[in-house]
Amino acid sequence: MAINKTAQKTTAKVKDISYYKRKFWRLFFYGFASVFLFFLFASWGLFGAMPSFDDLENPESNLATEIISSDGVTLGKFYNENRTAINYRDLPKSLIDALVSTEDERFYEHSGIDAKRTFGAAVKLGKDGGASTITQQLAKLLFHGEGSKFLPFRMVQKAKEWIIAIRLERQYTKEEIIALYLNQVDFVNGAVGIRSAAKVYFNKEPRDLKIEESAMIVGMLTNPSRFNPNRFPDRTLTRRNIVLGQLVRNNHLEESAKELLVKKPIKLDFHPESHLDGTATYFREYLRDYMKNWVKEHKKPNGEEYDVYGDGLKIYTTLDSKIQEHAEDAVKAHIKNLQEEFFKQQKSNKNAPFISITSAETKKIFDKAMRNSERWRILKAQDMSDEEIIKTFSVKTRMTVFSWDGQKEMTMTPLDSIRYYKHFLQAGLMSMEPQSGQIKAWVGGINYKFFQYDHVGQGARQVGSTFKPFVYATAIEQLGMSPCDVMLDGPFMIRRGRHNVSTNWEPRNSDNRYRGMMTLKKALANSVNVISAKLIDKTGPQAVVDLAHKLGVTSEIPVQPAIALGAVDITVQDMVGAYSTFANEGVYIKPQFISRIEDKNGAIIYEPIPDTHDVLNKDIAFAVIKLLEGVTEGGSGERLRTDGGGSGSNRWTGYPYMFKNAIAGKTGTTQNQSDGWFIGMVPNLVTGVWVGCEDRSARFRSITYGQGATAALPIWGFFMKKCYADKDLQISKDDFIEPEEMSIKVDCGGPSKYSNGTSRRRDSTAVEQEQNTDEFEL
Repeated sequence: MAINKTAQKTTAKVKDISYYKRKFWRLFFYGFASVFLFFLFASWGLFGAMPSFDDLENPESNLATEIISSDGVTLGKFYNENRTAINYRDLPKSLIDALVSTEDERFYEHSGIDAKRTFGAAVKLGKDGGASTITQQLAKLLFHGEGSKFLPFRMVQKAKEWIIAIRLERQYTKEEIIALYLNQVDFVNGAVGIRSAAKVYFNKEPRDLKIEESAMIVGMLTNPSRFNPNRFPDRTLTRRNIVLGQLVRNNHLEESAKELLVKKPIKLDFHPESHLDGTATYFREYLRDYMKNWVKEHKKPNGEEYDVYGDGLKIYTTLDSKIQEHAEDAVKAHIKNLQEEFFKQQKSNKNAPFISITSAETKKIFDKAMRNSERWRILKAQDMSDEEIIKTFSVKTRMTVFSWDGQKEMTMTPLDSIRYYKHFLQAGLMSMEPQSGQIKAWVGGINYKFFQYDHVGQGARQVGSTFKPFVYATAIEQLGMSPCDVMLDGPFMIRRGRHNVSTNWEPRNSDNRYRGMMTLKKALANSVNVISAKLIDKTGPQAVVDLAHKLGVTSEIPVQPAIALGAVDITVQDMVGAYSTFANEGVYIKPQFISRIEDKNGAIIYEPIPDTHDVLNKDIAFAVIKLLEGVTEGGSGERLRTDGGGSGSNRWTGYPYMFKNAIAGKTGTTQNQSDGWFIGMVPNLVTGVWVGCEDRSARFRSITYGQGATAALPIWGFFMKKCYADKDLQISKDDFIEPEEMSIKVDCGGPSKYSNGTSRRRDSTAVEQEQNTDEFEL
């Protein structure tokens, strides 16, 4: 019996081992099969959509559209996320080494998943951190973000992340994966992607980052908000030094070099990017508005509209960053200078800054300003009545206001702030290359953050005497006149009924004086109103209107003789385009601000064709140029040549200018000094400047400071001084080109003392030479 019991025990024991073996292998294969099927089903998309081959080839990257100047400088961006893609070749070695050393030491050895780190993380239950490779982190950024915190869902997402990482490794090289990853990361403070991060935190391109700067940026990757150098500098410094230690550990940095670097503080050059700040803000907003229509007219091959904020377009503009910078500096310097005088003169004005208007008219201005304000819009959205909203404008509140000495915190009522802002002089400036139509500078106002109305492309203002050259050009073309023809400056009247005038019109000169017989050149130089009126009487207003429209003026122009004195509202953009026709030998080219647009892959998707047509023959255009040269040689623009100031010279910014080269130009001053203009030309750059207050009743009391020669001309003079001093620019100091066999007399008293001594003629030899050398003479 004992033997049988022992045998039974042995048999049972053997049976138990076999049973557990079978059970183990069954569970193993079931588990393996389950894991296999789990990953298989995940790859098929049964647990949620997986990226296709095309998705992997062209991941959704939400790239910012870049606005690029003609000299290759990024002027600004349109974006949902401030992200601009950058190639691997533009990344510094220190950044790549820091990234791999800190985030994924075996990056070049694995195929998307680091098995060793994954196993180690699993054993330690993730207590020492995760095991995500750079490729896995990229997969997460591209296709599912941070993911769910619910464990079952998180497991599914992790599996998908592994699958996507392996596919990414098959699709891209290691270098491309690094570039893709760094282009995707959000570095906070509006910096998405490595290029934005380098710009925002250090104001430089990634390739220019120093080792310690690269280490700081890589250190942020763990948790950009926690290691935000702008908010937590000490914490960020500690993390940066850890990254430097990782560089030593992976033999990318000597210990001695590290010891020197860890002692360095973090030095930020913090430049958060905003559409309210930076260069060419008014132009960028004009371009944004233009692109709204462009995307409707120029669609993708599949028929979809381009997304200006996410498709990573590159808009190559005609603006030159240096010319733009000089223009903005000139506007700022002069308006700040002139503003001091304006405030000074308004101190004794009880209704400042308004001159000669009634209380009812003042109330109308304030009512309009209130209703157009952001405060009104917000309160109206809260269903407040007009009466309730108006009451809030009389309640004192703390606010940040603009001043030329920087933003100021002040306590005032919103109504007082409206009056305060009405004091500020505004300006508009545009520069254009007449031969190509390319706009080189665009300054729409004094500060886009506080004053968003664009005085170049948006605001049409009365042009005053800058309209007179259109009258003179019509007379030369229609009547065969020349700059040297003589007319009488004396009392003159256009009777009621003639040219559709409703009452007798007797124009007077601004100084109420008459000068007797004078040449057309001298008449325009001194902006003599009577001569302009006599000329339009001879040509008829319709002929002048027709010419102005041919010159690109889009405003509606009344067919009345008074337009000869500039009673017309026109934009700076249209005026510069019109004057450029004279400098371009009578050929009008519509001002152009885009040279081409590329998609995110660099393919050209738009290249504009210049809009151009003949307006005047070369002789007439050159005759107008000679008339306009007279303005700067002995007329209202002569201060560009002199070194001795006159009345108000303390407000002539940049004076003395002492230009010795040929300059054609025209000042303009409207009634009551509400608008001051100057349009100046050299052979390859035409620049128009307007200065005035937002409301025409806010103005200088006297013509000393309100005239175009004081309000606008100094901006042009200071701007051109800066351009000429900039050796990177090729702004012409040559004479304007005189046509061969000129048929109109233009030299009324010998050659100008401001010419180079010899007339430049476009003869057959010159043309042949240009064709042979493939150069364009400016």
